[in-house]
Amino acid sequence: MKDFHNIVVGDISTNCWIYPLDKAGACAVIDPGGEPERIIALLDQLRLFPALVLLTHGHFDHLSAVPGLAAEYRARGTGAVEIAIHSADAGFLGSDSRDAHCHTFAAAGGSSAYIDALWSEMPPADRLLAEGDSAGPFSVLHLPGHTPGSVAFWDREAGALFVGDTLFRGGYGRTDLPGGDHSLLAASLARLSAMDGGIKVFPGHGGATTIADERM
Repeated sequence: MKDFHNIVVGDISTNCWIYPLDKAGACAVIDPGGEPERIIALLDQLRLFPALVLLTHGHFDHLSAVPGLAAEYRARGTGAVEIAIHSADAGFLGSDSRDAHCHTFAAAGGSSAYIDALWSEMPPADRLLAEGDSAGPFSVLHLPGHTPGSVAFWDREAGALFVGDTLFRGGYGRTDLPGGDHSLLAASLARLSAMDGGIKVFPGHGGATTIADERM
């Protein structure tokens, strides 16, 4: 298994994954869901810098640290920080994204005041992902249901699959928020279930699991 790192961030305990890409220190940051200063401190400790910011979906608890990371590393001049999300969730990034986050958070029973307290101007996506794309060592699997643009990032060689909120250890993502669709999620879960049982699964929240352990 490739050596990578996890830091749990934000009020909803989101797994943010730090995935080295090369010997020069470039890495992918998957789902920076909050507390950018802690993520930056870990990257500095590891002597890594984010060449890619990969988002499994657009919910605020998976990307609220994006502005801080982008500003920090673009100011440092370490090179481009490419922010990538599926095209169907692209509205959660960019200058007009606050309303989308407030709408989603209100549907979950929260207040827009929570979003506003943490809000920084959200940069747009640099790259819109689609099924079958490559992003660093990962193949992109489009797994709609939790959101229209939910994806997984699969390093086939390492046997590692980062699934966001599509699949958890002992559960799966909710579909009652705007854009959620239970039938699409069921199809996405069936697709995952058909993959090799030995694949290690790294969810957006909670502990790691395997495809075999989560088959229904």
